[in-house]
Amino acid sequence: MSGVFEGYEKQYCELSANLAKKSSSANLLDGEQKKQKLSDIKNGLDQAEALIRKMDIEARGLQPNVRAVLLAKLREYKSDLNNLKSEIKRVETTNLNQAARDDLLESGMADSLAVSANQKDRLKMSTERLNTSSNRIRDSRKVMLETEELGVSLLQDLHQQRQSLLHSNNTMHGVDENIGKSRKIITNISRRMDRNKWVIGAIITVLIIAIFVVLYFKFIK
Repeated sequence: MSGVFEGYEKQYCELSANLAKKSSSANLLDGEQKKQKLSDIKNGLDQAEALIRKMDIEARGLQPNVRAVLLAKLREYKSDLNNLKSEIKRVETTNLNQAARDDLLESGMADSLAVSANQKDRLKMSTERLNTSSNRIRDSRKVMLETEELGVSLLQDLHQQRQSLLHSNNTMHGVDENIGKSRKIITNISRRMDRNKWVIGAIITVLIIAIFVVLYFKFIK
């Protein structure tokens, strides 16, 4: 897996958990404090969207098998970010009236305990989200290593096949050279045979003429 993608992913998971905690604490605030908290949360959402865009760009530049795994994770992160946006929007549009604030003050310790329990649940969910992301990173890294090993094996096989083809090519060149040499030898032999035929023919002709000359002088003179 790309180290750049892992870096963006880690930043996003930490930012997502932090935004979840801020969203929980924003429910307890009012007035300017609440507005400031929501402003910080919106800035965090913008950063989270930027990280997702960076992860998307980085993932699309990787190999197809790795890209498919990372894009599937990105879809989950986008869904998680949409859930956070919905939660922030709900907090932003929720305004406690005076009676509700009075009830909150009168409830005292009971409501504080309830709020603390709610915060603990959100923190637990954020921790689980981080753990899940870590497990996904490990699984993705395992897939990447397996893919890399397969790629190395394929490259080795291709290298062996290339060596075999080169060896076969060299063998063919050797056969061509041997055929060329044999052709030259046969041509030379053929030429010598033709030359010998002419020599033998000339010798036979001379012998025949000599025989006729001998017979002429023997029987006629």
